[in-house]
Amino acid sequence: MQTIDTYDFSGKKALIRVDFNVPLNENFEITDDTRMRKALPTIQAVLAKGGSAIVMSHLGRPKGPEAKFSLKPLVNHLSELLGGVKVAIAPDCIGDETQALADALQPGEVLLLENLRFHGEEKKGDEDFAKQLANLGDCWVNDAFGTAHRAHASTAVMAKFFPNDKMFGTLVSSEVESLDKVVANPQRPFTAIMGGAKVSSKITIIENMLDKVDNLIIGGGMIFTFVKAMGGNIGSSLCEDDYLEMAKNIVEKAKEKGVNLIIASDCVAADKFANDANIETVAAGDIKEGWMGLDVGPDTIATFKEVIGNSATVLWNGPAGVFEMENFAAGTVAIGDAVVEATKKGAFSLVGGGDSVAAVNQFGISEGVSYISTAGGALLEYLEGKDLPGIAAVRS
Repeated sequence: MQTIDTYDFSGKKALIRVDFNVPLNENFEITDDTRMRKALPTIQAVLAKGGSAIVMSHLGRPKGPEAKFSLKPLVNHLSELLGGVKVAIAPDCIGDETQALADALQPGEVLLLENLRFHGEEKKGDEDFAKQLANLGDCWVNDAFGTAHRAHASTAVMAKFFPNDKMFGTLVSSEVESLDKVVANPQRPFTAIMGGAKVSSKITIIENMLDKVDNLIIGGGMIFTFVKAMGGNIGSSLCEDDYLEMAKNIVEKAKEKGVNLIIASDCVAADKFANDANIETVAAGDIKEGWMGLDVGPDTIATFKEVIGNSATVLWNGPAGVFEMENFAAGTVAIGDAVVEATKKGAFSLVGGGDSVAAVNQFGISEGVSYISTAGGALLEYLEGKDLPGIAAVRS
C-alpha cells in the first residue's frame, strides 16, 4: 500500500480530501481552526516532495450552492497556516473552469475546491461525480477521518480511479494506527471508560468492547439505567426504561466473559439540574424522589482511579457527570487525572468523542494523554467493529 512517505509526488497533482468543516461566526470568521491545522502535515508533505495540492472538503449541510457554506472564507487562513503559500479557490469542485485551474497548477501551488456538498452527488457516492473529481489530479489522498464512515464520492468512491495511486494522509494514518492499538492489539490490562447520557447511543460499542477489555467502567447519565435495572431507586435521574433488559444482559455478559464491569456505587445527587442545586452524596441506588444523580461519588472515584491506574491501555469515551457545571465535575476531572497518571507510567491512552475531548481541553490535560481522536461518528463506528468505507477504499 502506498503511503505519503513512500509515494513520489514530484510533478504530480495530489487530490487531498480533508475535513475543513470548521465553525464560522456570523461574520464568516473561523472560530476554531483545529481541523485545518490537523491537515497541514499532509499538504506540506505533498508540496515538499515536489507536488501540487488540490484540496477538497465539505462545509456544513448545504442544500445546493449556498453562499453561507462557501469555502472562500478559509482561503486566506489556509495560506497563512501554510506559511504564505498562495492558495487559489476554484468557483466549483467540478466543471470546465475548475478543470482549467487544476491543469494550470504548478508544483508547490495549492488549489482549494469549492464545497463538495454543493452537489447532491457527493453524498450519494455518485460514480460519475467521483470521476469528474478524479480527472483533476494524478493521485488521491484521504485525510478526512471524520467522514471515513461515509461512502461519499470524495471519501471512498474515488479510490476506484486511482488503483495504484491512493493513500492515507498523515492524520488518517495516525488515527487508524492509534485506534488499532486499542481495538486490534491492546496491551493488558485494557480498560474502557464509557460515559455519556444514553445507553442507547453506546450499546453496540459496549457489547463490542466486552470481547476486548479487562475492565469496563460505566459513567455519565447511563449509570442510572444500569442501577435501575438492578433494582435501585434513582429518583428522577436520567434513565432509558426501554434499555433496562439490555442493561441486565450486559451485566450478565460481563460476568460470563470475566470482564470487570464497574458501575457507580455512590453519586452526587441534586434537587434540580443546576450548579446552585442542593446536593448530597448517596448510594447510587438510594436517590430520593425528585432528586437526580449528576456526578459519581467519592467511593466510585476511588475505584475508578485504582482500575485506571493499573491499566496498560485506556480508552476514554464520554464524561462521568455533568462536568460543564463545576459542582458536578469531580468525577470527570478524576478520570482525566487518572488517565494522565496511567499514561505517565507507560500506558497507551486514547480519548475520543466530543464531550471527552471537550473535558480534556477544559481541564488542560490534553498534553498528558497519548492520543486525542477528533472524529465523532467515524470513531464510534470503528469502535463498534464496523468497516469504514473511507478506510476500506484505501486498503483494498
